[in-house]
Amino acid sequence: MRPSVLFLAHRIPYPPNKGDKIRSYHILLELCAHYDVHLGCFIDDPEDEQYIEKLRPLCASLYCLPVKNSRRYIKAALAFAQAKPITLPLYSSSKLQRWVQQTTERHKIDKIMLFSGAMAQFVVEPQFNSATRVIDFVDIDSDKWAQYAQKKSGIARWVYRREHRLLQRYEIKITHQFDKSLFVSEKEAALFKSLIPPSLATKVNYLNNGVDSHYFDPETVKNHPPIQPGPFIVFTGAMDYWANEDAVTWFCDKVWPTLLKQQPALSFMIVGSNPTPAVKQLGTLERVLVTGRVKDVRPYIAQAVHVVAPLQIARGIQNKVLEAMAMAKPVVATSMAMEGIPLHTDLAVIVADTAEAYIQACDNVLNNPQQMDIEANRHWIQQQFNWRNTLANLPELLQNPDQDPG
Repeated sequence: MRPSVLFLAHRIPYPPNKGDKIRSYHILLELCAHYDVHLGCFIDDPEDEQYIEKLRPLCASLYCLPVKNSRRYIKAALAFAQAKPITLPLYSSSKLQRWVQQTTERHKIDKIMLFSGAMAQFVVEPQFNSATRVIDFVDIDSDKWAQYAQKKSGIARWVYRREHRLLQRYEIKITHQFDKSLFVSEKEAALFKSLIPPSLATKVNYLNNGVDSHYFDPETVKNHPPIQPGPFIVFTGAMDYWANEDAVTWFCDKVWPTLLKQQPALSFMIVGSNPTPAVKQLGTLERVLVTGRVKDVRPYIAQAVHVVAPLQIARGIQNKVLEAMAMAKPVVATSMAMEGIPLHTDLAVIVADTAEAYIQACDNVLNNPQQMDIEANRHWIQQQFNWRNTLANLPELLQNPDQDPG
């Protein structure tokens, strides 16, 4: 009989089609290879309810709780009355709490894996103190709020600064209480260590993201019909995520007008689910196309001349960059987008942060694509960011939380 583990995630870990769900799905698979997994999660997109049955065969038990956005706004307002970070009441649930308590008691579970800081609140009661608790913060969410605050003014800046302050305090508290706190890269873990008391540093480590390079393989879509009659560059990502919206807005405002003058046959495609009104408005610009949700992002990457990742706000590792590299595509990215991804000069990746540098980098790739070793991108990803390797130490961490996976 295999040991059991409780796995809690703030969003259903399927389908693996966006950053956090890609990581949580592969963590789930790694856990399933060693444990009977009892999975509890939220569903914040009605489209994802159809995938519950896809997860059931993987899990010893499964509890998926749909949430309504209207109720979440009320919960967010409560955070101000309770002097809590908004993140916590957004994901609070008496129903999930009861399921957690009943499941851990019924199956005598003493190993708990948590995905995202918001899920820690379900296992902080004294009854869980004897369990091994490992939390994957992924990114330093509190730092994202600090970055958001820099982009805002007035009441919005105050709200974001408040969230940064309270959430960072909560992250440190959880690190103190739990056995291990994990992050998505060595750099992210090092930054968090600089924010906490030195006595907690041994509890902090990282598990790199990975890429399914069998799925993200240009050969798998080489016979796909042409998406666009002329050359195009592409940005991929969930387009209701503010950092992605900010990235494409910056690109369309600062880079695209000049780049289009230099490359008048070029198009820019923004590919990703749930585009906000601001992103949809970008589709009214000359030769900018906003696709919304697509069934398969790979043909868009494969047929693009190159991929852009002009993020101005970011933490951790960007899956969009790893996927583009796995598809043997040149990438033009800001240094923000490349955080946590160590590079060497042989790769077909150009880092540019100012608008002028970004325009020049894109123009260089468009005019001289043959000068870039795109196969080096794919080969490097296969070596450095294979899920089997990046998550190999996870089961041992749950057995022995003092182990150093780095």
